[in-house]
Order: sequence, then C-alpha cells, then structure tokens
Amino acid sequence: MPTTIADPRDRLIVALDVATPDEALGLVERIGDAATFYKIGYRLAYGGGLALVPRLAAAGLKVFLDLKLHDIGNTVEEGVAALSDLGATFLTVHAYPQTMRAAVRGRGANGPRILAVTVLTSYAAADLDEAGYALPVAELVERRARQAAEAGIDGIVCSAFEAGPVRAAIGPDRCIVTPGIRPRDSATGDQKRVMTPREARTAGIDHVVVGRPITAAFDPRAVVQAIVADLA
Repeated sequence: MPTTIADPRDRLIVALDVATPDEALGLVERIGDAATFYKIGYRLAYGGGLALVPRLAAAGLKVFLDLKLHDIGNTVEEGVAALSDLGATFLTVHAYPQTMRAAVRGRGANGPRILAVTVLTSYAAADLDEAGYALPVAELVERRARQAAEAGIDGIVCSAFEAGPVRAAIGPDRCIVTPGIRPRDSATGDQKRVMTPREARTAGIDHVVVGRPITAAFDPRAVVQAIVADLA
C-alpha cells in the first residue's frame, strides 16, 4: 500500500453523480461525517461543480476530480496545471503514455495526485474489440499499468479483478482506485466487471468508488456506513 489508511472512511469515495452543486451539497449534508472522500465527475463538473472542489477541501473533505483528461501533451499539461490549485486530492487522466507524462509535468509540486484510467469498468472484451484493440482486457490493463509507473503516475484506476497484476506492475508505493463496486444485492447497472466492497478490500484495493447505490438510496448515510463497515 502506498500509505497507511488509518480511517476506513477514507477508503470509500462517494461519487457525487448528480446534476447540480446544490444537489451535491445536499447529499454531502445528508451523509454527514459518515464519509470523508467525494468524487466529482463529468456531469457535476460541467454543471458548475468545479467550484465545489475548494469548498469541500476547505471543509476538510477529500475530492477525487474524475475528468479522465486525454489530449495532445501540451493541452493536458496546461489543463492539469490550471486544475492544480483547486485543492483536489486525485485527478484522472487516460493511461496513454504521452498523456500521463504531460499530466505529471503539469501538476507541479503541490498539485493533485495523478491517477491513470486503464480500461473502463464498463468495457468487456467485445467492447475493446469493437474499438480496435487487439489485446484482451487483462493484458491491456497490465501494459498500461507498467507504462503508468514508468511515467511517474501516482496510482491506477482499474477493475478490482485486475488488482493483482496491477499491483505487481506498479509496486507498493502507488495506490489502486476501483470503480464498479456494488454492495451485495445491488444492481450492477452498466458496469460489467464488479465486486462488493469487502471483496475489493480483500483484493488489495486502496480506495473504492461507489455512486448509484448511495445516491439513489432512501438513506444514503446508512448505505455509506454499511460500506465503510465492510471496508474496515
């Protein structure tokens, strides 16, 4: 593990999969101190959610800014530099070597930790084949994880099913963050490679990302508390 995570709440990243900052703040308020780490993705970021990053950070919360940047090197470098003062803990880029190297250059000394997204957890072998990739999912993930370590990336976003080979590729000093986590008996939605929180923890995952099972719950705080108990 890259660091010791003393508080099990820090292992759970709650995905703020809502449309507006007001909805996001409402969810954070309902969850209260049961969670310490939140993800802001495309939907919320492009709906005004970037302004929430410093606000949440000022309240002592951690923020995972999941923007999956990917463009020419100079554009990625400048984009990461522009985001580095917001106070996010994590920022994602796609795991292409040029993109990863540019992100590392752009973050500076005090920017967020850069995570590389290997293969989306909504992708299966047939999806990669349709997109023109000749490698199987596991092989492509492992290859990109090795390239991420060489580029100086701080961690990997991958399915929990690939955690073993990814850990071997990146070593003990980088973190593994896993989406596609569903509490037992939850619907999987559009995710195709999923695990429960306890299974992910057993597989050696550092942080798990959970969205819809929490955001759609009648009592999101209770769901968060149950997941954290599984991760403890």
